[in-house]
Amino acid sequence: MNNNNIDSPYGSTPPLLLILTALAALAGLGLALFALAAPVGVWTGWWDFRQGFSILRSAQPFVLWITLGCAAITVLVLVLGRQRGTAGASRLAGIAALATIAAGIAWYVPQSYLPGQGADIPPIHDISTDVVDPPQFVDVLPLRGDNSNPTVYGTGNPNMTPEEHAERQRTAYPDLTTRIYDDSATAVFERALAAVDTLGWELVAQDPAAGRIEATDTTFWFRFKDDVVIRIEETPTGTVVDARSTSRVGLSDVGKNAERLRAFFNEI
Repeated sequence: MNNNNIDSPYGSTPPLLLILTALAALAGLGLALFALAAPVGVWTGWWDFRQGFSILRSAQPFVLWITLGCAAITVLVLVLGRQRGTAGASRLAGIAALATIAAGIAWYVPQSYLPGQGADIPPIHDISTDVVDPPQFVDVLPLRGDNSNPTVYGTGNPNMTPEEHAERQRTAYPDLTTRIYDDSATAVFERALAAVDTLGWELVAQDPAAGRIEATDTTFWFRFKDDVVIRIEETPTGTVVDARSTSRVGLSDVGKNAERLRAFFNEI
């Protein structure tokens, strides 16, 4: 009797199952590491976000097939292992399952930056509920740096006039308009501050007298910093609230600034 087969959970495992598991681990984990290298390189300053997106694009043609392949290997290893009573088959299937999850992460990272199916997202990155007199940034300006997008509404895309920018925003996001509340400006201001905290934004400034709140939201994967300014004014017809969200870098925000404003108004 071969004692190695007794001591090792994989000693009597058919080579085919070992090869399949190794293939899944190499493909799935390798793909995940390649995809995660894109944001890590941006975090560490090895390359800018454009190079990071280029890395993700180069991996995309393989992501679906590798993920499905790893999932198929997981099922195959588990079924064949149980049919043959193979020792350690569950562990091998677990390794293949982890590889499937890792490949899924490689799919999720870029998907989190893409608009939904059928969405018509304009190439803009500055969204305001008031496109005629948008809220103005004050305290956030020194934080943006010299290489950030301009903060004059509608001037971020050199191929588009401010009027075209506003029209494209209205067409794409008709729901993002000025809101009016029956509550006092003080009450709405407090609710807006609570919304900033709930949404996890970094509070940059609050000025109750001016009715202005400024904050910065940092995206998860690439650590993009997008700035938000909220303007709250009490009028005879109610408390008027306008909000604006703009990206520091890039021409298109793939709809993220609009999503951010919707999340804010849902909170208040």
